[in-house]
Amino acid sequence: MLAASNLSLSHRVSARPPEQSSPLLSWHTKDQFENLDKHSQWGIDFLERYAKFVKERLEIEQTYAKQLRSLVKKYCPKRPKDDEFTSCVSFYSILNELNDYAGQREVVAEEMGHKVYGELMRYSQDLKAERKHHLQEGRKAQQYLDQCWKHMDNSKKKFERECKEAEKSQLIYERLDNDINATKSEVEKAKSQLYLRQHMAEESKNEYAAQLQNFNSEQWKHFNVAIPQIFKNLQDMDERRTVKLGEMYRSFAEVERRVIPIISKCLEGMVTAAKNVNERRDSGIVVESFKSGFEPPGDFPFEDFSQNIQRTGSDGTIGTPKTEGGKPDPKHAVGRTKNKLWLFGKKPKIPPSIPPPSLPSFPSGHFQSPKFSTDRIANHLSEMRNAKTKIPSFRTVKRGAPTLEDLSHLPPEQRRKKLQQRIDELNKELQKEMDQRDALNKMKDVYEKNPQMGDPGSLQPKISETICNMEKLRSEIHKNEVTSQRISLLLQSYKEAQPPGIQEHRSPPQPDPHEFDDEFDDDDPLPAIGHCKALYSFDGSNEGTLVMKENEVLYVIEEDKGDGWTRVRKQGGEEGYVPTSYVEITLEKNSKGAVTYI
Repeated sequence: MLAASNLSLSHRVSARPPEQSSPLLSWHTKDQFENLDKHSQWGIDFLERYAKFVKERLEIEQTYAKQLRSLVKKYCPKRPKDDEFTSCVSFYSILNELNDYAGQREVVAEEMGHKVYGELMRYSQDLKAERKHHLQEGRKAQQYLDQCWKHMDNSKKKFERECKEAEKSQLIYERLDNDINATKSEVEKAKSQLYLRQHMAEESKNEYAAQLQNFNSEQWKHFNVAIPQIFKNLQDMDERRTVKLGEMYRSFAEVERRVIPIISKCLEGMVTAAKNVNERRDSGIVVESFKSGFEPPGDFPFEDFSQNIQRTGSDGTIGTPKTEGGKPDPKHAVGRTKNKLWLFGKKPKIPPSIPPPSLPSFPSGHFQSPKFSTDRIANHLSEMRNAKTKIPSFRTVKRGAPTLEDLSHLPPEQRRKKLQQRIDELNKELQKEMDQRDALNKMKDVYEKNPQMGDPGSLQPKISETICNMEKLRSEIHKNEVTSQRISLLLQSYKEAQPPGIQEHRSPPQPDPHEFDDEFDDDDPLPAIGHCKALYSFDGSNEGTLVMKENEVLYVIEEDKGDGWTRVRKQGGEEGYVPTSYVEITLEKNSKGAVTYI
């Protein structure tokens, strides 16, 4: 009965199908676990790839900002320019706005590096650590389940072996029990062996049942608690990674959006600078900068060469003397009716015995012209005449020439303006020196009241040096102011020398109309005492003046008597007065002075 019951139990236990589903399910879960491992690793790699993209983007922004700043530095003037052209000022404003724009690009790069790239790299490290932890927990759970399955499998194999041994012992016992030749001791021994095997089979059965129950319990926990929790953790981690990427995308765009208002202001500043360009003002600055102060030359007069044609004595008109070949003597020719100084149109007479003199030497006479109260203006014109050695012609001054110390290479108007600018700059420097002196004096007073703060005597050399600099600046300012005043007087004298007919106190000397009433038929033309070269053009619009062109050679017949006018004659015979400062005079050595009227 016992053997039958044990055998039936053995058959009943051994009749259970072997547990082969758990290892298969375990391997299936292991495959899914590896897939999740690969997916989580791909997520982290994608996160780091985006972080690399952000890094390269911010490097592009940094390079762009650096190149913009280099461009601004290249085209921005090292020192402030003197010009005030609106186009230049607008361009410098655009450069400043572009520099601010480059600063905003640097802000974008900095924000991307701090709030996006740095955050991504820190989060990537956290994800790697969390993923490693979850994977380790999953592997531990899988290893523990595999270990439980091995214990259960070993106990099952042991139970199977014990059952087979028990069955074998039972067969041996039944054979000996039925054998009449078997001794009692052999039967007892087989019986005890059978009991032992059955007992061991029972123990293996109990152990196998316990291991099976334990494995089933652990397997349920593994697939219903541990693995789902691990998978859920991995899922949460992946979802948080996706959410973080979305936040970083948004932060990436917000960095750009935050600087858009400032960039818009920079662009608006550029547009405003472009609108401030004023072509009229720039043209006015050019006119003011290069205005010389000279009046434009007048119209050329009509020269009537027919006056030198010999007239018949019966027509009662003024004739001209003839020389050999029928040509008049240019040095002794009578002036035309327009430019004559004789009131009654007298006919000059030339003794036939006197040949035409040559240019180098002439007889000299003296002419006493009326004097005017213009000594001061004449002195200024004389100064301008003396200055012609430094400035042969203002027209010869080339733009862009190197600036001299006294600015004598510039026309008077420009020279006056440059001197005024220099005076303003020197006044600014003087004010700085005065402020520095006051500051040093205050510091000296503080040192005298609190000797522990410093030695008052150590400031005295600096104070003395500052005072010396102030004296030098004052001297330089005074020197430039005197020069500027002198040039202003010269410009005023130059304007007064222009004979448009508006100067009441300044006019060419006019002879007395009754001076030649008695002997107008017997006067000879004045001889030339030298020659002169016109430095500038003169329109000669006033009565008694003579039109002349630049570089024209004239004959001097009367010197300047202090009124600023010189009497000259053209080669065609016209006579009149011209400003002394307009001509370069060369007198003959044998001349005895100007001719005077008796």
